[in-house]
Amino acid sequence: MGNPKAFLTVPRKEAGYRPVHDRIHDFGEVEQTLNSKDRQEQASRCMDCGVPFCHWACPLGNKNPEWNDALYRGEWETAYKILKETNDFPEFTGRVCPALCEKACVLYLSTGNAVTNRENEAAIAERAYLEGYVTIENPVRNGKKVAVIGSGPSGLASANRLNYMGYEVTVFEKNEAAGGLLRYGIPNFKLNKKIIDRRIDVMEKEGVKFVYNTPVDLASLPEGFDAYVVSTGTPEARDLKAPGRELKGIHLALELLSQQNRVLAGMEFKKDELVNCKGKKVLVIGGGDTGSDCIGTAHRQGATCVTQIEIMPKPPVGHNDATPWPNWPVILKTTSSHEEGCDRRWLLNTNRFIGDDKGHVRQVEVEGVIWEPNPEGGRPIMKLDGKKEIIEADIVFLAMGFIKPVQPEMPENVFFAGDAASGASLVVRAIASGRKTAQAVDKYLKTR
Repeated sequence: MGNPKAFLTVPRKEAGYRPVHDRIHDFGEVEQTLNSKDRQEQASRCMDCGVPFCHWACPLGNKNPEWNDALYRGEWETAYKILKETNDFPEFTGRVCPALCEKACVLYLSTGNAVTNRENEAAIAERAYLEGYVTIENPVRNGKKVAVIGSGPSGLASANRLNYMGYEVTVFEKNEAAGGLLRYGIPNFKLNKKIIDRRIDVMEKEGVKFVYNTPVDLASLPEGFDAYVVSTGTPEARDLKAPGRELKGIHLALELLSQQNRVLAGMEFKKDELVNCKGKKVLVIGGGDTGSDCIGTAHRQGATCVTQIEIMPKPPVGHNDATPWPNWPVILKTTSSHEEGCDRRWLLNTNRFIGDDKGHVRQVEVEGVIWEPNPEGGRPIMKLDGKKEIIEADIVFLAMGFIKPVQPEMPENVFFAGDAASGASLVVRAIASGRKTAQAVDKYLKTR
């Protein structure tokens, strides 16, 4: 490393978020950036640790020490080339990845202050676009065609890899634009959609063809292709079959998030179709990232108050003996959306929804939960403690995850990638799956 002792003298410095009073009035990205000097100084903190656990923890196998060293030396183009070897879309992961690498960082173990890998990655990607390091490549074609069904992160990664391998790639997308949950699930305040458009433009110039507004039935795949990659994600959200679920004002999380992103893209909806939190008491059921995204969106739409409930216990703060380093620590996570204002509660089960005489939800009855060890092992047993209460709510969002799809038996030239194969997971894992699937397709077609 260029400065092997920087981790001892340079403290971790994050770019931080825009002030709450400023950011809740728009959907601009909340995260700020450091200047180049500070960013290079942060890269210098990457120590010569011998065994780079960051590389082990990253689903993509990113070579963090190598590109951090290049960044520290001011060799931005070299840093991007190293990063591009393992990550097709660092501009995405640099914004929305939870940074598994940072929790596996040796500095995180020893000081609690890991190298700012995610922010460094985003900075390298943005400098690459700014300085023209992102160039248009023209692969030599091999005469074979591959169809990719779905344009989420795994589909885009598969398409990108296969295109570079020389295949003629066509991506079929059921929606009006590419990106999958990157576009329709993640709010603009975390990922500006122009970032996606910019990458799609590069891919199109390199030869990838995108066909929009075209749902594909797996029982009738488009003809004329030598192989197929199915990357349709996990389209079915987990619902809550509690009494009163039919009341107006109860929505799946993506009904809010997808519509809001479409509105920001210029799409218009009828008044009775709008899912809007203005002047309403909001309840979010589910304590994960999707629930957090609902909270941030509700604030920007003008909610009067927001409550988030979770059926599981409150995670420990700072350290969890059950998930030791270098594994991902299951600890309390406070997002930028939580910082904007939210009453967070744990160990609550939703018993029923209560409506007014017009059929609109107004209250939600919840009850305390006790989790007891399962004598047979496995998932603990949930019991209700009998302590019921009413939460006022004019609008409710169900953010309880997605159901893993059951895929049909398909011919040997059909491959599944990303969430369609494994169930809902992280963007970084979807990209890794897309890359791995592209290699499997290539191996298969080279024998045909």
